Amino acid sequence: MILTDKQILEEIEKGTILVEPFNRDCLGTNSYDVHLGRYLATYKDEVLDARKHNEIEVFDIPEEGYVLEPGRLYLGVTLEYTETHAHVPFLEGKSSVGRLGIDIHATAGKGDVGFCNTWTLEISVSMPVRVYYGMPIGQLIYFEVKGGIENYYNKKENAKYNHRTITPVESMMWKNKW
Repeated sequence: MILTDKQILEEIEKGTILVEPFNRDCLGTNSYDVHLGRYLATYKDEVLDARKHNEIEVFDIPEEGYVLEPGRLYLGVTLEYTETHAHVPFLEGKSSVGRLGIDIHATAGKGDVGFCNTWTLEISVSMPVRVYYGMPIGQLIYFEVKGGIENYYNKKENAKYNHRTITPVESMMWKNKW
């Protein structure tokens, strides 16, 4: 079941959901709007290798915005830092963003219970589009969890994305054992 606006506010009051900064105007009927953070990143290499650490180049979005180009993967970050201690958060793009041809994630739209961080966005575009720091980019939807939890994300020793950051984070696939 998806939490409604009233339930999201109740969970914030209880401390099981945290959104910083929080703006009541960003609360929808059953979601919370998040915004594009200050930084974007691109991979340094043209060919990525799943078994190696692929480094990124992080840069500020200038005041006049930044034009994203098709055929290129951009990593972005949400302005908001979030914590979710009792629900499963899903990040979806806003319809207005999708109508500009912007996809904000390729596969990583679901967070785990215990996820505490900003969200790295996997941005691609279908045509050139200018984006701006602080623009609405997505919405968080919270799902109830049925049953007890043994392995919270923020307490897992092998969790790769637990380090609090305000910049996009590159793939840590190379840390997997396979």
